[in-house]
Amino acid sequence: MGRYTQANCRLCRRVGDKLMLKGDRCFTSKCAFERRDVPPGYKGVTKRRPKKSDRGLQLQEKQKARYTYGLLERQFRKFFAEAERLPGITGENLLILLERRLDNVVFRLGFAGSRPQARQLVRHGHILLNGRKTDIPSCLVKPGDAISWREGSTKSEYYKMLVQEIEGRTIPGWLTLDKQKLVGQIVNLPTAEDIEVKFNEKAIVEYYSR
Repeated sequence: MGRYTQANCRLCRRVGDKLMLKGDRCFTSKCAFERRDVPPGYKGVTKRRPKKSDRGLQLQEKQKARYTYGLLERQFRKFFAEAERLPGITGENLLILLERRLDNVVFRLGFAGSRPQARQLVRHGHILLNGRKTDIPSCLVKPGDAISWREGSTKSEYYKMLVQEIEGRTIPGWLTLDKQKLVGQIVNLPTAEDIEVKFNEKAIVEYYSR
């Protein structure tokens, strides 16, 4: 399956917002969005962003969500279709489904500094779901599931560094983490209030409703 292979910082510049795709780097002076807050391809740093129509703003919010969770359009559209089928508010259903992705949970537990890094950890087989190796980042977790590290991965330098740094990381209320063994568990499904996002899910619903 295809995937985005260009610089992540271009995505932030494209939508005009910092999407935190590079982890801790986004908080430093090396952040490309801070240094050059204009869309890719603009020659002058002082040139204004073009004014968008309502449709353009809806598209921008949809793209923010896609880029944040690292999905292609086809993948994102499938999540939206599933959110429509579920009872309740479609926008909130979409947020909850996206948060339930295994790579996102690995990121939320603090095992990775960014979602792209979390996706790589899952794909390379470092993460166990209920004691079994799962290399599918889009796998949806459910209450009671346990997220842990493969035994062989606990000997890596990255894991040893993580053990020292994990104490300072904040874990969402719908998750728990044993910071000694680095084992996380899904306590319950997140609610819309539990999820901090930088996009408007209502605008996404409006975009697909046309």
